[in-house]
Amino acid sequence: MTTGPDIDYDKEMVGTVEVPEKDRLDLEALTAWFTANVEGFAGPISYTKFKGGQSNPTYRIDTPGRSYVLRRQPFGKLLPSAHAVDREYTAMHALGPTGFPVPRTYGLCEDTEVIGSKFFVMGLADGRSLWNGALPGIDKEDRREIYNAMIDTMAELHLRKPTEIGLGEYGKPTDYCARQIARWSKQYKLSETEHMEKMEQLIEWLPQTIPPQHESSVVHGDYRLDNLIFEKEENKVLAVLDWELSTLGDPIADFSYLMLNWHNPHDGRAGLLGLDLEELGIPSQQEAVDRYVARTGYPVPPMDWYFAYNLFRLAGIMQGIKKRVIDGTASSSHAKAMSERVGPLVDRAHEFAVAAGMD
Repeated sequence: MTTGPDIDYDKEMVGTVEVPEKDRLDLEALTAWFTANVEGFAGPISYTKFKGGQSNPTYRIDTPGRSYVLRRQPFGKLLPSAHAVDREYTAMHALGPTGFPVPRTYGLCEDTEVIGSKFFVMGLADGRSLWNGALPGIDKEDRREIYNAMIDTMAELHLRKPTEIGLGEYGKPTDYCARQIARWSKQYKLSETEHMEKMEQLIEWLPQTIPPQHESSVVHGDYRLDNLIFEKEENKVLAVLDWELSTLGDPIADFSYLMLNWHNPHDGRAGLLGLDLEELGIPSQQEAVDRYVARTGYPVPPMDWYFAYNLFRLAGIMQGIKKRVIDGTASSSHAKAMSERVGPLVDRAHEFAVAAGMD
């Protein structure tokens, strides 16, 4: 069974490169798996590797009649519970039949003997990939529509009832932030490369000050502009990508991660701080919050604590990338630059924590 639209991973800032020797796949074994598991497949296979994907190596698989995307776990030693490609697949496979915009799924392989790790396959198709939060070259009216579509799509995700779409067992519905803090504290310690006092303070303070969780939903965990594909002719979301961090949890923690973009400096990526949003036609943070609340009915409290939490979580993720750079197993060509963000993320998280009441 296949679900959802095909999607285009060939992003402007990603693109593909010839597969490095260390990232090669066994094409004979892969062709045999495709033949047995992917409806409509006909070889031969050729492939390239996407430059992006700091976490899970991602490949473009081309055949004479169709192109696919393959995501696998990285090479080398993995941290516990990280690189959950099977969870990505489960989320997309469940959401597709509900009409939620996700990639078309073709198959999941949990047999690590095929190419050396778990992997899944999804479709490759045409759409718009937008990286720059200022949306240069796009009309003011279209910018607002794009941002509204991004907010509305997140609201639609949070309104899906996990038990009604086969994701009732996808995670524990309560104590989301507590579980995330514990997880990323552990992952950070397992990949720690230097002592950071502010990180230690966050690890101690965050679990003691968690706001109450009022709702439970499917949460994406990394919902941002460049993880969306937009339709070519309409300002609608065609597909939401990268579900590795998805689970059941607090929709406000998920929404506040998106809202961090209003506080991140504009550097050509999703950050909006320093831009004239009104002139550009981009909703203000308050307008974005009001739209989300109107769609969901979920109350959004002051977000300083959530901003501290999300930046802390990002620092934990980036520390894992940093450790893989040091170990020589990082997948992405951008991994080293990403790994250098750990210190600034910790500093910014600490600032928001102080604003939220940390001594």
